[in-house]
Amino acid sequence: MSVADARAASLGTAEERAHSITRGLVDLGARYDAAPVFPVESMKLLRDAGLHLTFAPPEAGGETFPDRHRQYASMLSVLRIVGRGDLSVGRLYEGHVNAMLLFDWFGTASQHAELRRELGAGAFYGVWATEPAPGVQLRSEETGWTLDGAKSFATGAGGLAHAIVTAQPAEGSRRLAIAIASDPARADLSRWRVRGMRATGSGSYDLSGLKISSDDLLGAAGDYDRDPDFTAGAWRFTAVQLGGIEGLLIEMRGAMTPAAREDPLQRAKFADAVAAARTAYLWVRECAMRAAAQDVDGPAFARITRGVVERAALDVMELASRVVGTRSAIDGQRIDKIIRDLSLYLRQAGPDYAKDQAAIAWLDHDAWGDGDTLW
Repeated sequence: MSVADARAASLGTAEERAHSITRGLVDLGARYDAAPVFPVESMKLLRDAGLHLTFAPPEAGGETFPDRHRQYASMLSVLRIVGRGDLSVGRLYEGHVNAMLLFDWFGTASQHAELRRELGAGAFYGVWATEPAPGVQLRSEETGWTLDGAKSFATGAGGLAHAIVTAQPAEGSRRLAIAIASDPARADLSRWRVRGMRATGSGSYDLSGLKISSDDLLGAAGDYDRDPDFTAGAWRFTAVQLGGIEGLLIEMRGAMTPAAREDPLQRAKFADAVAAARTAYLWVRECAMRAAAQDVDGPAFARITRGVVERAALDVMELASRVVGTRSAIDGQRIDKIIRDLSLYLRQAGPDYAKDQAAIAWLDHDAWGDGDTLW
């Protein structure tokens, strides 16, 4: 354990360490929102708190949890807390956590050893699956493998150290490859001109001609797409979004003037916001536990949870705007930043499709299960 890691561990649990850097994430987030670049200082806060290590495989320096339920409960708390501080950093961190799980599930001993070295140097990882046609190809050569193609909406392009990317071989299902993600010549952020989530730098990244070895292939063909873990894993980004909702609720309460607190109509709006935020929390918590148990209906649960969180976020954003008024739309106000960030983050791919697929599952049977079915 390095001196920095020992210092981080002395700060307490992962949740306590996340709480300890929230104020810093808030302050830095305003700066990176105004002049969007990769949030180096914010990621350093995560690293110095040891949070880049927490959910890594134990063989790579990560924390050892008694079971997946304890691991996911801790993960839920940390993702929520980081999301409250800055949704852009929360999105980057969620990608890193996703990568750590993939290493844990599919990594070899040598890959874990290399990961330990990289994390010891403070590296952050991402997971990139979205791509323009025809997608990233994995070509076999005498000396190894070569990637061909690009990733779009590649969060952290040019700023992260590495990304786990999906790639299609000539035959069979797609595979996972570990690729360098920090080459500025391969990153193109010119089209990432957005109202919110600016510091994620979710541009495109050209992988063409990138040579990798067999040690850079993670798991077997088709591993990434296996359910229930693949689809149920959506609970992680809903946890970050939940943190944004909670952060907005906190700001809404703090912005209520004495006159607003004496107004029963304004108090009713605040009560509705509390109910929406806590409803989202209950669904995300339940979804995380279903994913931890590898529930066969975990995918249906995750899909409907996405819709619950989206609805809660939209409601709290509207209520906050009504209670706070014009200040909620003034550049530089934290409420404005959270609303802009959430508005974009909720557009995570295919929300309507996800809800429709959830409805199909629930029409077939009550996916809630757990001895409490309605039909």
